[in-house]
Amino acid sequence: MLDVTNLACVRGDRPLFNHLSFALKAGELVHITGANGSGKTTLLRALCGFSRPAAGEIRWNGTDIHDLGDDYRGALAYVGHLNGIQGELTLRENLRVAAGIAGQKTAPDTALEQVGLLAYGGFPAKILSQGQKRRLALARLLVAHKLLWILDEPFSALDARSTEVMNALLSAHLTAGGMIVLTSHQDLAIELHTVLSVRLDS
Repeated sequence: MLDVTNLACVRGDRPLFNHLSFALKAGELVHITGANGSGKTTLLRALCGFSRPAAGEIRWNGTDIHDLGDDYRGALAYVGHLNGIQGELTLRENLRVAAGIAGQKTAPDTALEQVGLLAYGGFPAKILSQGQKRRLALARLLVAHKLLWILDEPFSALDARSTEVMNALLSAHLTAGGMIVLTSHQDLAIELHTVLSVRLDS
């Protein structure tokens, strides 16, 4: 459903990568790797439609994503390096806002329980550790109910237990027919699913 064909991206005057192609279908994950500065975040931003590539095409169900506009953006959820949470709001309030933006009425407690933060639901998000804030950011995926997840270093600041929880959430999304594109410097513990590896070289 997501087709990337002969993609090229640049930063300033410096080429980052050229002739990048891959296809992603329901139940599949694309794992983007590469050295710092190789263009991983730039690629994810292009896949979200935030920027245009220097060359090539990104198509969703056969149509260029820039022609689809909000019809495409409505199908994806993006979590970048910044967690995108409001410190003065409680955890529940943060997730209610995320669900509302996504047009959902999902109750937040189920998502908080899945990421191990239910006990903190009524507290302001600013009290959380960096790892807990990352888990709250990832809980936004669970209340938004989007088909395509695009994740920039989702395991950042997560301890071993939280990493296991994240791998379980990824697997569950794929089992439900979802699709994932993510960057990560570590190996993924995703079993029984198709994982496509794409390496960018700077």
